[in-house]
This record gives sequence, C-alpha cells and structure tokens, in this order.
Amino acid sequence: MKDNFDMLSSIIKTVQMGQIGIRSVLDSPMSPGIQKALHSQLKEYDALETQAHELAKQRGWKLTELNPAVRTMADMMTKAKLSVGCNDSRIASMMVQGNIRGVIKGLKNSHRYDHNDPQISALSRKLLDCENSNILQMEGYL
Repeated sequence: MKDNFDMLSSIIKTVQMGQIGIRSVLDSPMSPGIQKALHSQLKEYDALETQAHELAKQRGWKLTELNPAVRTMADMMTKAKLSVGCNDSRIASMMVQGNIRGVIKGLKNSHRYDHNDPQISALSRKLLDCENSNILQMEGYL
C-alpha cells in the first residue's frame, strides 16, 4: 500500500514529467492551435504542482521530486524523437503517449493507495482528469 507521502510524491513526479514533455517540444515548429493547447496544459500541470507542494508544506513534508538525471534523459529523448521529423501529428502522438503513461501510473497508484487523506485523493483524481482531458485535446492533431 502507498501511504500519503508516497502518493503525493508520485503525483509530483508525474506532473513534472508532463511539464518536461511539454517544455521539450515548445520550441519545435507547430501550428498555433496545438501550441495554445500545450501552453494551457502546462499551466494545468504548474497549478497541480503548486497544489501538491502546498499539501506537502501543510503536512511538514519535503516531497521526493523527479531525479535530475531522469529530467535530462526525458528531455533528450523527446528532442531525439523530434529530430526524425516534427509536425503537429508527431507532437500530439508523443503527448498522448505521455498522458497514457500518466493515467496508467495514476490508476495503479490509486489502487495501491489507502485513500485516508481526502485532499491527496482529490489531487490524484484531478491529475487523472487532467491527463484524460489532455488526451482528448490532442486527438484532433493526430
């Protein structure tokens, strides 16, 4: 079972991976529509990260964040995938794949979590809803 601290740390790591994925593609050529959608998604992730840090601060916790090496590798992998060819469909496909990984991780964590903190449970649900919404947003660009 995941305890409250582990669940909140997992939420923060998932959010940070989403932020990295989006920031890694924002300098690439893309249509204004997908660029606007990605900026909106990044704002959502930023808000979720702020909420997670606020919950941790209220509890006196220092969250386990994403390892800097993982951050660097994720950015490099994204840029490498885009070097082969970059268009809206390719970017949308990469974003959907990342969101699907986030949904899977979130659902697995949810099943392993005892849900004894309603604020952390609500934030976890909010992240899952965000990931699902992001997938739907990207469908039109595939």
